[in-house]
Amino acid sequence: MKSITINGSQRESVGKTSTKALRNAGQVPCVLYGGEAKPVHFAAPELAFSKLVYTPNAHTVVIKLDNGDSFNAVMQDIQFHPVTDRILHIDFYEIYENKTITMEIPVKTEGVSKGVLNGGNLRMPYRRLRVKAIPSKLPDFIEIDITPLKIGDKVYIGDLKNDDYDLIHPENTVVCQVRRSRLAIVDAVDEDEDEEGVEGEEGTEAGEVPATETDDVAAVKE
Repeated sequence: MKSITINGSQRESVGKTSTKALRNAGQVPCVLYGGEAKPVHFAAPELAFSKLVYTPNAHTVVIKLDNGDSFNAVMQDIQFHPVTDRILHIDFYEIYENKTITMEIPVKTEGVSKGVLNGGNLRMPYRRLRVKAIPSKLPDFIEIDITPLKIGDKVYIGDLKNDDYDLIHPENTVVCQVRRSRLAIVDAVDEDEDEEGVEGEEGTEAGEVPATETDDVAAVKE
């Protein structure tokens, strides 16, 4: 998984007055939890978080402070202003290479579904999945090949098993499916099979010649 570096400065005061002053100066107050010591309070410019926050991708974070300390972490929680949508506060959780962590990883699809080509709708109830693994095994995204999916087909959590990480969802959870729409037609393969069946039946009927009066007359002459 890709990592983003955040350069910040440790906070000496964590009161409301100092927090307000930081925000007025374009800084975002943050807290780092999960370490062996007490939580670390720091601040960084709001622009430093743009590649971490305003993206559909998942990243780990390297926090470098002005006192020389450095921490590996993941973003745990974020608060936005209800009106301006500016970042108010971010919580981070420190990670270690030998300890598993849980993150939400984005889901990406590959290919074009057969069912969608025939008028079906692709539904994805989950755009992100909770994944548990050690940091080095966390994927950038979970990719699903939807090319073979016909109308009515579904992809379950149990279909996405991987040796590098665990998905924290029941195995029967539907991740994506192709549902029939009002304008949907029968899948091309099924439609071809139906047409072949009809042609075969018509051919059999056409090959049968019923007895006629002409045949009876010919039989008498012979």
